[in-house]
Amino acid sequence: MRLRYVKGAKELIASKPELIIDNINNEFIDLDKLFNNDFPIHIEIGMGKGKFVYTKAKQNPNINFIGIERFDSVIVRALEKAIEEPLSNLMLLRTDASDLREIFGNKTIERVYLNFSDPWPKDRHAKRRLTHKNFLNIYKDLLKDNCELHFKTDNKDLFQFSFEELTKYPMNITYMELDLHNSDFKGNIMTEFEEKFSRLGNKIYKLTAIF
Repeated sequence: MRLRYVKGAKELIASKPELIIDNINNEFIDLDKLFNNDFPIHIEIGMGKGKFVYTKAKQNPNINFIGIERFDSVIVRALEKAIEEPLSNLMLLRTDASDLREIFGNKTIERVYLNFSDPWPKDRHAKRRLTHKNFLNIYKDLLKDNCELHFKTDNKDLFQFSFEELTKYPMNITYMELDLHNSDFKGNIMTEFEEKFSRLGNKIYKLTAIF
């Protein structure tokens, strides 16, 4: 995936430690101290420009949210939103999802969101998909008991792969919708990609699951 260079992104990220953690060294984060409250913590992995996680945080002030993205040229767009209107229950984190075990303690997260993750369509790249069993191992360590993984995509092949990975793991599928925008699901928040793909007529697939 080729990303456009954003001039000044690194400098802006470095100047706003109260809004974003640039965790290039995978330093452990004490989540109790991060928000200074005992609200549940939800994370979005691969948040892109941050519309989803920012909206969720604004609508749910009694839940803490962490938006995670590894590319500074992408996360800086979410940072711009947070600068314009900071939220006390939202923190951005630049790191790689494969390193989350080192950063968060076990059983500290109450929900994981995966929205429109990179499908990595070639078979040899399957281990990079965020619903591959290697990543499920990470989520299982992070999530508290009986807490949910939420997954949404427009990519049918990725959805099929994800369904198979989750059920084989095994995880219990608690909700599944093969055409989200034509369902009775309430309160859907569209990401930037979701808006784009739905305009093209793509069906949106969603599931939730627990370990």
